[in-house]
Amino acid sequence: MSPSLGFHGGAETVTGSKFLLEHDRHRVLFDCGLFQGYKQLRRRNWAPLPFSVKTLDAVVLTHAHIDHSGALPLLTRSGFGGRIHATPGTAALCEILLPDSARIHEADADYANRKGFSRHEPALPLYTERDARDALDRFEVEQFGQPFEPARGFSVSYARAGHILGAASALVKVGDRSVMFSGDLGRSRDALIRAPAQRQPTDYVVIEATYGARQHDPADPAEALATIVARTAARGGTLLIPAFSVGRTQIILLLLQRLLEAKRIPAVPIFLDSPMAISATELYRRHATTHRLDHEDCARMCEVAAYVRSVEGSKALDQRRDPFILISASGMATGGRVVHHLRHFVGDPRNTVLFAGYQAGGTRGAKLLAGAERVRIHGQWFPVEAEVAALDMLSAHADQDELIGWLRGASKAPRKVFIVHAEREGAEALRVRIEDELGWSCEVPGYRDVAEL
Repeated sequence: MSPSLGFHGGAETVTGSKFLLEHDRHRVLFDCGLFQGYKQLRRRNWAPLPFSVKTLDAVVLTHAHIDHSGALPLLTRSGFGGRIHATPGTAALCEILLPDSARIHEADADYANRKGFSRHEPALPLYTERDARDALDRFEVEQFGQPFEPARGFSVSYARAGHILGAASALVKVGDRSVMFSGDLGRSRDALIRAPAQRQPTDYVVIEATYGARQHDPADPAEALATIVARTAARGGTLLIPAFSVGRTQIILLLLQRLLEAKRIPAVPIFLDSPMAISATELYRRHATTHRLDHEDCARMCEVAAYVRSVEGSKALDQRRDPFILISASGMATGGRVVHHLRHFVGDPRNTVLFAGYQAGGTRGAKLLAGAERVRIHGQWFPVEAEVAALDMLSAHADQDELIGWLRGASKAPRKVFIVHAEREGAEALRVRIEDELGWSCEVPGYRDVAEL
């Protein structure tokens, strides 16, 4: 009997990645992420998982971002008793991200109940910090390049994917078939994270296509950031940067540190207001083989901003009136402390809201970048008077040329390429180019589709 591959998330959307590989009554789930963005997608997080949890042998994570790992507490709470395999960097980041994600869900539910704007009585968190801790107890650390067996008949080996600390592609051998899950692929010339490893030949490839329809702006991100900082400071405004706690926050800190040392931006105060991002930044000191910085550069990056850990300190930032730079999570302005800051700063034309990563459809970030004249936060509407800008060239995702280059890296063509983790436009654009340029069979699976391998 041939293996089968089910697409239970990350299909026709960039969130909720869950890919179920089954063979000979054994089942391994590759990634277990939360859905984000449009309301109809977020509702899936509250529905029962679309496969039998108790018969699942194991989970293999490609990396720690919440759209790939954030549903693990739901999985273990539903009765999953197997192991969760991850690289050292991914495991270390999940120890930070999963409890923090739970605390955000708990805090948002508490805030909704206190303010009375939820449609539910009472508003409940998606999961709790206890659920997140239970998931972390199931982690098993695996090294790059060393095969492991998550279930009988499955052999998996991790290769570096770039993107963020610990990110991996997963090469799987099951029965007489082989599959490569790309995970989220990084940039070949990222200033912080090392480039993805060359693709190995396999029968099938499951490739992410977040930027499958785009080429990244070749402009210098440092120059673009310097211009925005100077322009905002000259107005006497605050530069608010919603940033993903892992990856985008660190590259922004690195660029700001280098710009300050070169005296290319005004020496305004810089604050990092995200306990999760603070902890993630400090991990870069302990996982030096994943990134490009030496010890001294890493230390300077980690020390350029003042860390704000307390709720009181976070609230105090909203009362400042001098020019400063504020980096806070989440990167799509969907939750966390940055949402509270957005309430205070989005209505002042002196300020700038600067996005530095991909904005999934339906998120506040996507709406603001599309030119929304008002934004809904905690049940209220706020006018958008601040400048809204983006640094697209800072993306941690490979663009279309880089995805094609990674596919070309193996000596043998696969039987088929499955395109996932993309909006429809990105998936279709990459499919057309793969078929026309490489001549390979290609498919864009839908949600809950199952393919026989």
